[in-house]
Amino acid sequence: MPVRKPLVLAICCMSLFIVGLDATIVNLALPSIRAELGASVTGLQWTVDAYTLVIAALLVLSGSTADRLGRRRTFQVGLVLFSIGSLLCSIASTVGLLIAARMVQAVGGSMLNPVAMSIITNTFTEKRERARAIGVWGGVVGLSMAAGPLVGGALVETIGWRSIFWLNVPVGVLAVVLTALFVPESRADRPRRLDPVGQLLVILILAGTVFGIIEGHGKGWTSPLIIGSFAVAVLSLLALLRYEPRREDPLLDLRFFRSVPFSGATVIAVCAFASLGGFLFLNSIYLQETRGFSALHAGLLTLPMAAMTAVFAPISGRIVGTWGARVPLVIAGIGLAVAGVLLTTLTPTTPIALLVTAYAAFGIGFGMVNAPITNTAVSGMPVAQAGVAAAIASTSRQVGAALGVAVLGAFAGSAAGFWIIAACGVAVGALGLATTSQRALKSVL
Repeated sequence: MPVRKPLVLAICCMSLFIVGLDATIVNLALPSIRAELGASVTGLQWTVDAYTLVIAALLVLSGSTADRLGRRRTFQVGLVLFSIGSLLCSIASTVGLLIAARMVQAVGGSMLNPVAMSIITNTFTEKRERARAIGVWGGVVGLSMAAGPLVGGALVETIGWRSIFWLNVPVGVLAVVLTALFVPESRADRPRRLDPVGQLLVILILAGTVFGIIEGHGKGWTSPLIIGSFAVAVLSLLALLRYEPRREDPLLDLRFFRSVPFSGATVIAVCAFASLGGFLFLNSIYLQETRGFSALHAGLLTLPMAAMTAVFAPISGRIVGTWGARVPLVIAGIGLAVAGVLLTTLTPTTPIALLVTAYAAFGIGFGMVNAPITNTAVSGMPVAQAGVAAAIASTSRQVGAALGVAVLGAFAGSAAGFWIIAACGVAVGALGLATTSQRALKSVL
């Protein structure tokens, strides 16, 4: 049977939509979860970050595993685990059980993002065709994460917060069946060996950093536990930088980072998704607890953000496929920076018009950023290692989202968090200019 490329792309995008949706849909349910389960602000941060942290820690492993065992098979296993985790979330009776179930979800989710990108890369082999397919993929990821608050608000208001997890199950089952029928199996010609030491070091780096940031506010930044947490992260990073180059098949191929565009795309992704993760967390608390809006009303207020992301994500993909990544990245930086500055003025009586303007600016900026960072990160990398290259790019997104919730969550109720969003926007635009310059591009030829 000939490969139906648009159908393969649609299946990958459908599966990724629920994963991206789940990364943000929980934000609108946080006040309801807090009320029913008695969660603290720290507990709410972990409810969001347990998901993104586990995904970030396992993405590279999942990408290399798919290259070795088969991308379609790994994709299907991920869908099954994600669906099971969603069911467990829907019946959780305590915050601890909910966080544990979110981690099960994330194990499955880690098998979807990089593997789907690898499937797309190996299905669309012509350069321009691939760039446009990646643009669609990036747009779907961005749209799903931006639409999460709107969908979440409607479900929480009408059915209850547990319903946001029910949504994933039928979509996951359908995706498993369609994948079996229409997605061709593929493997790397020379798959990488397992790297358990490298994987452990990555987990320690991410867990130590995020734990220290989230718990530091309550336990004290100078407490032995927090200092020890950051020390573990730093020592693990130093060990990783020393250990990985000596391996024939490292978990993280640090040679990728010799590419200025690839490194720039990684940092840009961290900044952009830190803005998104922090914005959604702070905005949910502001709209529902400070302003007193219902979950549905709060979701409707974020509609301009979702709408602008939906409009500008595919436009960004077309611009990247035709003219390159510079223009979308600069526009993305401007949009995020403007939104951040506007949001620093929030008060309990801020006019709705200002909120809508800020949300629209954020949606434009975030809608423009996905396609260029994805295409820049993957283009030029060996097709045989597409899973690993895509996994590193996807990891940077999840790391950014986790750091955004951890860092900006500590500034709930103040303008400092939104100033950080503005700074991230400036960084996105500046790095976009720097890493797409002729000098940067020539350095890797």
